[in-house]
Amino acid sequence: MSRRRGIFRATHARRVVQIAFLLLFFGLIVLAGPGVKAESGPLLGAFFLADPLILAATWLAAHAVVSAMLWALVLVAITVLLGRVFCGWACPLGTIHDIAGRFFDGWQRHPKRRDQWSPWQRGKYYLLAGLLVMAAVGCHWVTIMDPLVLLYRTTTTVLSPSAQWAVEEGATAVFEADPGVGAWRLKQVTEPVYEFLGRHVFVVPGQAFLHTGLIVAVFVAIVLLNGYRRRFWCRYLCPLGALLGLLSWRPLLRRAVGQEECNECGLCGMACHGAAAAKPGHEWKSAECFGCLNCTDSCGRDALAFRLVWPWRRKRAGEGIDLSKRATMGAAVGGLVTLAMMRANPLARGLDTETRYNPALLRPPGARPEREFLQRCTACGMCMKVCRTGGLQPALTEAGLEGLWTPRLVPRIGYCDYDCNLCGQICPTEAIQPLAIEEKQQAKIGLASLDVSRCIPYAYGRECMVCEEHCPVPDKAIYFLEVEIRDRNGQAVLLKQPHVDPDLCIGCGVCEHVCVYQDQPAIRVFSTNETRHPRHESVAPADPWDSVY
Repeated sequence: MSRRRGIFRATHARRVVQIAFLLLFFGLIVLAGPGVKAESGPLLGAFFLADPLILAATWLAAHAVVSAMLWALVLVAITVLLGRVFCGWACPLGTIHDIAGRFFDGWQRHPKRRDQWSPWQRGKYYLLAGLLVMAAVGCHWVTIMDPLVLLYRTTTTVLSPSAQWAVEEGATAVFEADPGVGAWRLKQVTEPVYEFLGRHVFVVPGQAFLHTGLIVAVFVAIVLLNGYRRRFWCRYLCPLGALLGLLSWRPLLRRAVGQEECNECGLCGMACHGAAAAKPGHEWKSAECFGCLNCTDSCGRDALAFRLVWPWRRKRAGEGIDLSKRATMGAAVGGLVTLAMMRANPLARGLDTETRYNPALLRPPGARPEREFLQRCTACGMCMKVCRTGGLQPALTEAGLEGLWTPRLVPRIGYCDYDCNLCGQICPTEAIQPLAIEEKQQAKIGLASLDVSRCIPYAYGRECMVCEEHCPVPDKAIYFLEVEIRDRNGQAVLLKQPHVDPDLCIGCGVCEHVCVYQDQPAIRVFSTNETRHPRHESVAPADPWDSVY
């Protein structure tokens, strides 16, 4: 009995493994909530720590890596030995592409055509070259397109909040309508589920994120491209796939074709997700093979098999990718030109001398100086996921294109919890340094500023102590001074007016968040006085012997 007709098929095992890794990926996202323990950070970021593209980009851009990221060398070794099996068996985004491809194949209702290797598949290698050159001169943008980062960011900022909204609105609708049969009510089922999800999954009520339109548009686009080509992203665009393809140039595990058994029917090519064969039965390209074993299961003559072969054995003609040196050089130049255009911005250029700052760019406590922060941050969204108040939001233009989707604090949405340091503990590249609670509470990320034209005690002569009451600093960074004012009848009235102590204010944003004005708070936090930039401490205690000139 042939392998294809047997009870057990290799592709069945692969699908089970794929689903297991996909569930593990989403499970780690669910576990990465505000209630997680700090020591669990490395485990929750396991996929990122095993990603060799993040390792390479961080080392090139920041010239330093976290020791835990060396686990990525295990995947490097596996790829060198077995080829791109991660793409075919473990990549969660690849699994989603597989599912989408099967859906489109069934929905389009057209016969499968032969799908062979295309020279356009070299595109991802040229894209990787350009992005790595950008990393080498200090731009970490390659990870924007990393498949693990892309899926994590999309799930955290779009999919999870959407599911949370649906659950909250649905449970509320059922509770208010109170449908049922006799004495039994549907809310007896929905309320326990809602409470469980609220405690263990959707910990931050009503969590939502700004500027997610572009994030979801990118994700939807790459999924829809499966309707044009199965695993289009993996074949033509994925930079991690390109890096793994280079590593699997000559693996130990290679495909063998029985010349007598093979009749060149092309069934293996129709089933190949990576389009790894240039023509039926021959010219197999190891760098494009996902190791999915679809070809062996589709062959009714048992003409195909994967066998261990010594790496120094001579490769057959047609097995290489044959990258053009001229095109590779052009991609490198393109990367430099792209970076130059990204930095054609006064805020971006000022990062080299720390002389230009965006007032709205509040980075989390422990964030490194901006240039170094951007050289490390992957924009994965892990810090946003664990933020207890939902205040960490993806940046759009606040940090320039280099800082796209990197975290920034938006106090009107959520403040920085005084007793929380999870963002630094969970950051896989330590773009946000892991600070102890005591250190974190001393780190300044900005400075509160009063708008006396809107502050109630100043503008309207009425008492308001909300900002002072909620200030978490033990000695109170917001204090009151009693002043005598005249009311409209000319009578003297003693009134407490708030003031901000710049030596104590850490810029946590609690005051802005709780201000009674819901449209434009009368007290706002700006990036002035942030600890990470000593030259930005505009109102720090002055040293008469210290000159900035």
